[in-house]
Amino acid sequence: MVKLLRKTHTVLYYGAVLFFFVLAYPILRYFTFRPSKYYNQIVFLRKWISLLACWLVGIRFKVTFEATIDWTKPYVICPNHTSILDITAINYVCNQPFSFMGKIELLDNPVTNIFFKSIDIAVDRKSNISAFRSFKRAHQLVKEGRTVVIFPEGKIDDEYPPQLHEFKSGSFRIAVENQVQIIPVVLQDAWKILWDDGLKKGSRPGVIHITVLAPIDTQNLSTEASNQLQIGVYHKMKTYWDIYNDH
Repeated sequence: MVKLLRKTHTVLYYGAVLFFFVLAYPILRYFTFRPSKYYNQIVFLRKWISLLACWLVGIRFKVTFEATIDWTKPYVICPNHTSILDITAINYVCNQPFSFMGKIELLDNPVTNIFFKSIDIAVDRKSNISAFRSFKRAHQLVKEGRTVVIFPEGKIDDEYPPQLHEFKSGSFRIAVENQVQIIPVVLQDAWKILWDDGLKKGSRPGVIHITVLAPIDTQNLSTEASNQLQIGVYHKMKTYWDIYNDH
């Protein structure tokens, strides 16, 4: 019975996403013809499509900030990744326009496709050429004063219950080379609400707890120092992750 209820909730969640996406589609489609001009408007619609869908099925977010964030500056935001709800969680947290970097398969999704063809960055991690082009695009956005969100684990792992996995270097190199601050974000328990895409375990209403750590300065750091930064951010995020995920 519980499994059936969780599966039903997942269907309702996807239905809610599709409902709000279809409502927004005409104006969204118009904006994507000129994404550089309407960047902020596309981000706004992406945010509210995802938040309204969660609200409709009883999913809420509770955020704790370690420090005050100056949202007038660009950042590289680094969240952990266990659920498709992580995207909505970052939409909820981030109080400025930004671009996601995500897996190339999101281009095949009828909802996410329109965003990854306009404001977000699709990357095929199996292709060195694709990865190079994607990170070059991320560099360009940061130089333009945009914030970029990169999941440093690279993907949602197949392991259940999920762990915080080793980080990849790309997001840290972008931050260091462009001298912008990194904001680590710990999405504590999104997987307990909806793990991965929800198709295996289903989903349920509930509260997702988010911890936004203090921005980390990268001024005067060398490219070589990004490796130590990467390790340090991982261990700090794991400290907070373990609070809600003591398996």
